[in-house]
Amino acid sequence: MKYMNYTLVVCFLLGATSCKEDFLQRDPGVAITQENVFTDPVLATRFADNSYNFLLDEYGRLSTLQTHKGTTGQFTDEAIFGETSPGHGVSTMNQGKFLDNLSTDVSAVYTRMYQGIRNANVMLANVDNVKWTAAENGPLIKAQQLYLRAFFYFELVKRYGGVILLEKPLTPTDNFDLPRNTYDETVSFILKDLAAAEAILDKETWGTIYTPTTDWNAGNLGRATVGSVRALRSRLLLMDASPLNNPTGDVAKWQRAADAAKAIMSMGKFSLHPVYGTLLNQPTSPEYIQIKVRGARSGNGGFLGDFVIPPSFGGAQGQLNPTHNHVDLYEMANGKPISDPTSGYKPQDPYTGRDPRFYANVIYNDQTWQGRKVAMWINNATNPVSFGVDYQPAATSYTRTRYYPKKLWPESVRGGTGGASAILNYIFFRYGEVLLNHAEALNEAQGPVADVYSSVNQIRKRAGMPDLPAGLTKAQMRDRIHNERAVELAFEEHRWWDILRWKKGVEIIPKTITGMDVERLTATTFKYTVIPLPAVYQRVFEDHMHRYPIPRNEIFKSNGILKQNPGW
Repeated sequence: MKYMNYTLVVCFLLGATSCKEDFLQRDPGVAITQENVFTDPVLATRFADNSYNFLLDEYGRLSTLQTHKGTTGQFTDEAIFGETSPGHGVSTMNQGKFLDNLSTDVSAVYTRMYQGIRNANVMLANVDNVKWTAAENGPLIKAQQLYLRAFFYFELVKRYGGVILLEKPLTPTDNFDLPRNTYDETVSFILKDLAAAEAILDKETWGTIYTPTTDWNAGNLGRATVGSVRALRSRLLLMDASPLNNPTGDVAKWQRAADAAKAIMSMGKFSLHPVYGTLLNQPTSPEYIQIKVRGARSGNGGFLGDFVIPPSFGGAQGQLNPTHNHVDLYEMANGKPISDPTSGYKPQDPYTGRDPRFYANVIYNDQTWQGRKVAMWINNATNPVSFGVDYQPAATSYTRTRYYPKKLWPESVRGGTGGASAILNYIFFRYGEVLLNHAEALNEAQGPVADVYSSVNQIRKRAGMPDLPAGLTKAQMRDRIHNERAVELAFEEHRWWDILRWKKGVEIIPKTITGMDVERLTATTFKYTVIPLPAVYQRVFEDHMHRYPIPRNEIFKSNGILKQNPGW
């Protein structure tokens, strides 16, 4: 199947810049002006497609040392980064040093989003003047730029709150020292762009390439659709209704968020993928609302070979390690939390009888993987002490927690050269998230009504879990939904943002991060002990950290106009 490939040179045209040396240059020595671009519909289309390059579209992306490393889940109780170098963009966040330039989710994302906004604004300023032919579609290009600008501003508002709103590209003579807009103004701006994009996408038809009913053809998958517009609106309004941005608990905000999710459910276009364990590994799926389209990945370097897969399986670094805190969130298969004394959980048999999603998401000791038993044990009975092949305590290229992330490691992929490749999609939006958005928002608006149960139980049924028990209170249902999100959406770039919008950072982030000590007693038996990880893996979090600081260099160069968030 042919897919749209976003491999254009990243260029954002801040006035007369060096972009004339790359995108605006067809051949060596033949420069193309911005005016030339928008008199040629082919070049204009390429310029528009370049806006997609500014989206955050990879799970590992935070490191300044190796760009495929570092996830936001490693800021949380979901996982740790085995290597503690500050250059990877994780340890500085764990230490509360958000203003450190190595905290790239603070410093680099701000710049990248405004580069994307610039590209979209330049295109929007010129789109109506291009002489489009039958081979292009101006209205659909306009709709995509509106959607992408909304997406860029969403990435900003969820981090920083209110930011500078730009509806047109700035010129070299414009005043760049602009004040921040308010949080509410920023949310309203995003909603306006989404409404304008949806109005076009909902009615425009372009031969066999795009219709509102069928969306894009196979050669253009990954572009904005009515579904992705509504999914972004759903996520935005859920964030807006959450305690961080709704301290009074305004029920109308929660209802608005529930309605936004319901609008997607009512489309009849999306459904849950039948098998949870292969959800990220499909070329297409009825659950996908928008994904980053890319080819199959190998274990030879990159995200898999140099971040996920340890040397014992042919990789270079197995540094994305789920925590035992995360493992404890998986219920027993009977639907009871492991903290329930009637659940049947056994601390010395901790991996038996758990939620099936545990087996889909986490690799643990003595599990069969790639044709052999995973060995993450220590044997104190030998002299010297010996270790299983998949755990070496002196090497951070092996797990620090005794877990690896199965969800992000297709079993067919071994590290190194010559092995198989497999699809591992970055998912922007999927239907499972929409159902959980709906359940959470509706429970806050109306309590645990039947539709709340229905949305959550659809997710649980797909996983092979029993329905939630009847008669839950609103608070009990809230807790179950929060836990459901942690499990269902594990390692998909949700946990950190959920904790922030729930304003639960102080409660969750500084909790002791734990791993599992595994002692081998015999060839088939082990002693399991939950242990705190060393201090270097523990986290700091204070209340003001629920909102990122504006990068320090942006504050300094604004001549006092740009105001910092409280506490920073």
